[in-house]
This record gives sequence, structure tokens and C-alpha cells, in this order.
Amino acid sequence: MKLLRNITLLAALLMSAVSFAQPGTSEGITWKTSVEEKADGIYQVKFTGDIPSGHYTYTIDDEYSATSVNDLSVSGGELVGELYEISIPKTEEDGSKHFYGTIEIAQDVKPSTEDAVLSGSIFANICTDTTCSAQYYDFEVVVAPAKAESAPAAKEEKEGKSLWGLILEAVLWGFAMLLTPCVFPMVPMTVSFFMKGSESVAAGRFKALMYGIFIILLYTVPISVIIILTRVIGGDAVTADIFNWLSTHWLPNIIFFVIFMIFAASFFGAFEISMPQSLVNKSDRGADKKGLAGVFFMALTLVLVSFSCTGPIVGTVLIESTQGKFWAPMVTMLAFSGAFALPFTVLALFPSLLTKFKKSGGSWLNSVKVVLGFVEIALGLKFLSVADQTYHWGILDREVYLAIWIVVFTLLGLYLLGKIRFESDEPVEHLSVPRLTLAIIVFAFVVYLIPGMWGAPLSKLSGYLPPLTTQDFVIGQNNASISNDTCCNAPATDRTDSFGEKYDLHLPLGLEGYFTIEEGLEAAKKEGKPVFVDITGHGCVNCREMESRVWSDPRVLEILKNDYIIVALYTDDKTRLSEEDQVTDAQTGKVYKDLGRANSYIARTRWNVNAQPNYILLSPEGEMLAPVRGYDLDINGFIEFLRSGLE
Repeated sequence: MKLLRNITLLAALLMSAVSFAQPGTSEGITWKTSVEEKADGIYQVKFTGDIPSGHYTYTIDDEYSATSVNDLSVSGGELVGELYEISIPKTEEDGSKHFYGTIEIAQDVKPSTEDAVLSGSIFANICTDTTCSAQYYDFEVVVAPAKAESAPAAKEEKEGKSLWGLILEAVLWGFAMLLTPCVFPMVPMTVSFFMKGSESVAAGRFKALMYGIFIILLYTVPISVIIILTRVIGGDAVTADIFNWLSTHWLPNIIFFVIFMIFAASFFGAFEISMPQSLVNKSDRGADKKGLAGVFFMALTLVLVSFSCTGPIVGTVLIESTQGKFWAPMVTMLAFSGAFALPFTVLALFPSLLTKFKKSGGSWLNSVKVVLGFVEIALGLKFLSVADQTYHWGILDREVYLAIWIVVFTLLGLYLLGKIRFESDEPVEHLSVPRLTLAIIVFAFVVYLIPGMWGAPLSKLSGYLPPLTTQDFVIGQNNASISNDTCCNAPATDRTDSFGEKYDLHLPLGLEGYFTIEEGLEAAKKEGKPVFVDITGHGCVNCREMESRVWSDPRVLEILKNDYIIVALYTDDKTRLSEEDQVTDAQTGKVYKDLGRANSYIARTRWNVNAQPNYILLSPEGEMLAPVRGYDLDINGFIEFLRSGLE
């Protein structure tokens, strides 16, 4: 065995004297680089090589043919330590060590300027049992302190930024989360829940205060425990999988959908939601305990339901916890959750104060409950839609979703006009000005929705609606469905994506692209264009908003269509991958068998992101061209981001 090994190595050296395989070829190692901040101004430059099936390469300390980085130098900084391995090689029977599938090596650098560049050339022998081929990969990697983006998922701590700066940012993001689509549904639920009130104003105020405290604890305590555990034993990948499950799995989404429908039925007067009488009888202090249990449940529901929008800031906190900032994530999460909880605490406090002004008969309160019931039906559909999109059930296509909304809000308008009455309603003898105004707003909203049945984009509602690619009919289109590549007058190209066709994946706005990094980079090399990576999800409301309100801008759309190769990675898709498409964790050996978890692993390990949306610009060789950008509706800022990659 050892003799054969020496012979193959000699043959490899002879072959390398006359030729060597170029990176990116089918029989060669495909290299990509990434930069990550460690601590004290030191950055890790990681080189990841994808080794073709049936081949292997050697460790950096191999006696005969070590993988090495030659002519290594840094302009505007200094090297820290020696080259080292991250991935673990396989030990053969004769004691030699080889890498199969993936090799990861790294070099630490301490930059002294913002334009520090690490350069060199990687040498590696890629071998089979009989032959070897010597390869070289030249690189120049910009190593500099990452500049913070305005989106929460891309935010990083700037050099010299104080803890107070982080706290201020967290507070601002906490308030901003109230304006996101997946948090809004909890506003009417909060008002209606606390409108049922307590026996006294003081008790209502206490419950409202506890509601805010529960929200803060539900965010801060679990995150603190997670940070401590990942600090001690590692495993942030497991954490990301858990969060992804809560926001995209069919079970929690169906549960939330059912909860909203139950609330709506209760508001219509079908029944009253209360604790079982048996539980009440078991406690002589049942009223207080029952009340706090209900308040805690509402706080828990708010935290879980809103996670798909609050996930980016939570993802940022988790990433910072793995970069040595131990206390900062806990403090910033406390600030974030406090700001996030404050508006809901005020909303909870306001209904308890309404008991002072409650009119005899309470008919106006019943009308408020009925209106909220209609709103609950409309908003609850979002959770069924998330499950429908991530599992490709095909239940709630866009026009079906819109049809239900049109009917629901039409009925709401008729109710406000007094044309529909429920059992507990009193006759509407005359319309008040507020009631008439609300009816006008509702019917105007219905008129706005109707063109969507024929393909109008309805960009203001993009966060709630299923994507336009699920629409069966769009006016002006000849085909029965726009889920193919004919949407929106897309230009014909020769790009083909076998992976997307295999798993029924599509891009919005008539854009064409790919759904694996490998196919995207291969196309980028052929066309000589950079790569735009979209970390997205079927159930990601912020992703839909970015697409309809930012991507749809003609300037943005032109750049994406003409200047970039687009790769979309759906991190919440539950489609089972065929065996050849499954992804294996190079360090643990864990196999990711569904599309979403595989893409989540890729995004987490390659670019250190675990939230949606996130946007990454890569060279055809896989090198990052700009800091990661997240959710941000600033169109001009997004254009500058795209142009920075081109420059």
C-alpha cells in the first residue's frame, strides 16, 4: 500500500511539471473563501474545497504531498499563527490521512487597514486509487472589519462600538418589529383578549404588566440559556434548526391557524373561551392563577407567531454569541424584547381601562369583537399559507387566498352597515360617523383586492399573500399558470436549472436563476457574472415584501436580470431530497435529507447567517464581494449594494 502510494505521488509530480487541473473543472477541487471575525481584531480566512466523489486530497502536514498555501502574504496587516485545518481527515489503515468530500483550512489575519488583502496560492493533490493531479488555486481575499448593514440579520459590531450602541440598535429594532406583517395579527388578539377584562382596574393593570414581563422573559431567558449552552458545548446549528422548525413546520403553523379560527368563532358568539370548570373548582385561588396562565399563553403565542419576523435579530444575537461577545447578546436581547413588549403592554393596559367607560348593555363592545372576528379569519390564513407553501400542498393558491379575503372583508363591510347581525347584536338604527368611515375603508380595501384575482401585484400586501407564482391566471398571459418562466415578460435565456425543475422551485418577478450554489457558480463562470444569493423561505413575509417592494423596482430588476446570476436557497422547504442531493455535515457526519435544512446548513456554515431574508454577493469563484445584507426596504441602498458587488 505504501509503495503504491509513493508511486502515485511520483506520477503526480511528473504530471504537474507539464500541466495541472484548473479549479472549478469537473475533476478538480472547487475552492471558495470566507472571512469571519474571531476576537481582538483577528479575522479567520477560511478556504473550503469541494472534492469530487471518488477522489481525496492530503492534510497540510502530510509527509509526501501536503496541501499548502504558497506565497502567503497580507497587504495592510499581518499573519497570525500558521495555516491550520478545520475539517477532520479520515485515517487510513496504513496510518495516512486523507480528506474526502470537503477540506477546510484556515489562516488567521490581523488587518491594520480597511483594505487589507490576503493573497497566495493553494496547492493540493487530488487523487484516486491510481492517479493524482496537482492543482493550484490563486486567491486574493479582502480582510477588513465588516461594515454594519442596516438590516438586523446583517448587523455586526463595528470596531469600537460600545455596549450602549448595541442596546440602542436593539431598542430601535424592537419597536420596528411592530410594523412587520407577521406581528400585526397579534394586535387585535391582544386587544380582544384583554378587553374581556378583569374584575377590577387594578387587576387588569397587573395582568397587562405581567403580559409585558412574560414577553421579555420568553425572549431573554431561552436565548440566554441557548447562548450559555453554545458557549459551553457548541451546537448553534441545532439551535437554528429548532427556530426554523417553529416558524416553518406544518404542526405549529396549523396550530396557530386553528387558534385564530377558534378566536374568530368565539368573537362571533359561537362560544366563550374559558378555562375548564374542573380546573377552576380545584383551586380556591383559581381566578388569579387562571388569569396569569391565560396571560402567559397569550405572551407565548405572540413570541412564537412573530418569530418569522423577529428571527433576523435573534439570528444576529446567536451569531454574536459564537464570536466571543458573551454578555452583549443577553443584554441586547433584553433591550430588544423590552422595546418589543412595550407597545403590546400598552395595548393590554388600554382595554382594562375601558371598564371605566363601559356603556350599559355593552353593544358597542360586541361590535368590536365581531369586527375582530372577521380580522382573525383573514389573518389566520397566513399560517395555513406558510404550511401550504413549505410543503407544496397546493391548497391556498394566491387567487384562492384572495377570494377568501374578498368575501371576508365584504361581509365585514355589510356588518358595519348593519346588513348582517349576530345573535348578540342590537339593531343598527342609524350609522355613526366612525362606523360609516370604517365601512368605506373596508369596501375600498375590497376594491383594491379585486384586481389581484387577475394578477395585479398588490405590493402593499405582499407580506401576507402567497407568491404570484402560485397564481393560475394572470391577465395578458397565454399560459394557464405563471409558475413557469413566462411570468412578467421575462426574457428568454438558455439557462436551465435541473434542480429547480426537479423540486418545483421558482423565482419571483419572472427572474431566472438557480437553486443550488454549485449550479449558480458554474453558470457564473460561463457567463462571467457575479452571483446574487437569496437566502429566502416560502413562509418568509419579509422576503415577499423585499421582492414586491424592492426587487420590483425597474432599476433593481434590470440589475438582477442582466448583471447577476441569481441563486435562491429556500431554508424552510420541507421537500424530501433524493439521496444524491442530500447534504452531509463535514464535521459531524449528519445528513440533511430535506431541502430547507440542507440550505439552512449551507447558509450557516458558508456565510454565517441563519435568518431570512439575507442577500450575499459572490464572485464566480465563490468569494464574498460585500457584507451580507438583510431586510431593508431602502431601494437606493439595495441598488448601491448590488453595484458594490459589480464594482
